[in-house]
Amino acid sequence: MAEMIIPALCFAIAAACMWYRMRMLKRDIYIFTEKLEESLDAMADGEELEECGIPEDTLWGKVHGKLVRVNHMWLQKNEQNNSEKRQMKELISDLSHQTRTPIANMKLYLELLQAEGLDSEKAGEFLTKMEGQTEKLDFLLRGMVKMSRLEAGIIEIRSRKNFIYGTLVQAAGAAVPAAEKKGIRICVDCEESIEADHDRKWTGEAIYNILDNAVKYTGPGGTVYIRVAVQEFFTKISIGDNGKGIARERQSLVFQRFYREPEVHDEEGIGVGLYLAREIITRQKGYIEVRSEEGKGAEFCVYLPNGN
Repeated sequence: MAEMIIPALCFAIAAACMWYRMRMLKRDIYIFTEKLEESLDAMADGEELEECGIPEDTLWGKVHGKLVRVNHMWLQKNEQNNSEKRQMKELISDLSHQTRTPIANMKLYLELLQAEGLDSEKAGEFLTKMEGQTEKLDFLLRGMVKMSRLEAGIIEIRSRKNFIYGTLVQAAGAAVPAAEKKGIRICVDCEESIEADHDRKWTGEAIYNILDNAVKYTGPGGTVYIRVAVQEFFTKISIGDNGKGIARERQSLVFQRFYREPEVHDEEGIGVGLYLAREIITRQKGYIEVRSEEGKGAEFCVYLPNGN
């Protein structure tokens, strides 16, 4: 008799735990979506968001702090001149537009979770998808914080003579895990003695963003390369792949905020990496070019000043 009771009791406890977890998650998601929409509407109206002492271990707490920081930076910059006011409105409009899809998806999954007779397998599937949308929102907001800090001049980029090789190795190392999942090789061709004026931390982030983009849009088993050549006034860093390529008429668009190629919306990403890369390089008196043919891959060329 005991042999039958114990498994039944364990099953009942597990079911109760699952029910409680789903109930709490439904409540958190509902609060999260309502609060997020309220905050975005307030930001769009030019209102200031306040810190409310929300615990950071809650879903809303994790996102609210980032929204408040973005809001405060935008409002500070918004006071400078009319041109910057227009730019801030564009940023807020972009943020509002970009967050609506994941919010709508989360509401949909919440409704599905509330359906009667939903089995545990389907519930787990919807919970996983909801968590994915939460991660996308978090990634989006972190990107917006970086953009806001760069454009407001809060991030100080300090260029000085540094060896290029170490910066490239750091960036390539961060891109390797995603590349290995697809069997993509990252090849670096750079003499260790080459120097150029750059901020190692932020230039490394710019290079990583370009590498990450190359890995995403290169097929399994492909190759991504980094080659460095010293020119008269600049050091040229070429980052190329044998992926999908970019049509000529769309090459001027790839550095815009939130731009994504029409054919690759199934790939992860929100379209801020290349925008941030160009901002970082431009602020170091460098520039970026892109060369590509559809079906033959793409090459991004980063030019950093050689300095004295």
